[in-house]
Amino acid sequence: MKKRETLKNAAFFAVILLLVLVFLISGLHILESTVLQNGDIQETTGKKTIVRNGVEYFPRQDITVMLVMGIDQSGPVQDSGYYRNEGAADVVMLLIFDEEAKDYSILYLNRDTMLTMPVLGIDGRPAGNNFGQLALAHTFGNGLERSCENVKKTVSDFLYGLQIDYYVSMNMDAIATMNDAVGGVKVTVTEDFSKVDPTIPMGEVILRGQQAINYVRTRKNVGDQLNLSRIERQKDYIQGFFTAFKASVQNANFLVDAYEEISPYIVTDCSTNALSGIVSRYEDYDLRRIVTPKGENVLSNEYYEFHVDEEALDALILELFYRPKK
Repeated sequence: MKKRETLKNAAFFAVILLLVLVFLISGLHILESTVLQNGDIQETTGKKTIVRNGVEYFPRQDITVMLVMGIDQSGPVQDSGYYRNEGAADVVMLLIFDEEAKDYSILYLNRDTMLTMPVLGIDGRPAGNNFGQLALAHTFGNGLERSCENVKKTVSDFLYGLQIDYYVSMNMDAIATMNDAVGGVKVTVTEDFSKVDPTIPMGEVILRGQQAINYVRTRKNVGDQLNLSRIERQKDYIQGFFTAFKASVQNANFLVDAYEEISPYIVTDCSTNALSGIVSRYEDYDLRRIVTPKGENVLSNEYYEFHVDEEALDALILELFYRPKK
């Protein structure tokens, strides 16, 4: 595949990884584990029982959580050769497989969310913390596993030490590839794209190639230009991709061909055996909902910051990841 010019604020849609890497790749023995071999992995904090209004809540044991990241870089993934890189995580999602309800939910975290993240020094060891946008957590590390682990630790700490079972990230070039592989994706355009891409009109549109990238990545000169609005478009895209993907997967060669196209753009700690286990457990699960934490956008030094509503986040964490003790 030809490399595209690097695009700022490139966005990524979790459903591609969800469906291609989790639901329907069983039997494709072409994915190898990329877990760090030196044992220098940043572990997530263990979950703890918490109390709210006199009610004790304990961590759910019947869910599996996968962190999905979309990185704003084009071309295949590569080692930066240093413990910093320019690939921000423009999209951060958690796929939550619920074994009780037999479905899954997506928790979509705003890339502008202000929080504390680990910082790596020149030798790759922890060198303190940084307070900034969630997207920047991936820039601390070599752009591969170390960066993904840094995002994983950041998200875990933000969500009360949530145990994240797996992670997977993908660079932006796979968006147009997978979009066209499923024959295009139908969306309902509700914002004016004329300044960005005049080929995307208002109303129902089947996106092709670069249109898909523009639709899911762009916020400048589109609508109110906020990341929250872009998130809503990405949700719309996910639903459209899901429909197109289910139709395309009837082709026996589709998965093999699609995976060969996008594999150079992926970093994951999910081994073939782990992936097969996920598929066997969750392949019949349906998408229940996509949720995002509430909060406020604030313009600071020409950059938007998203300040999460702490009370609403607390309630959402309890709803998704905890159960009241009986």
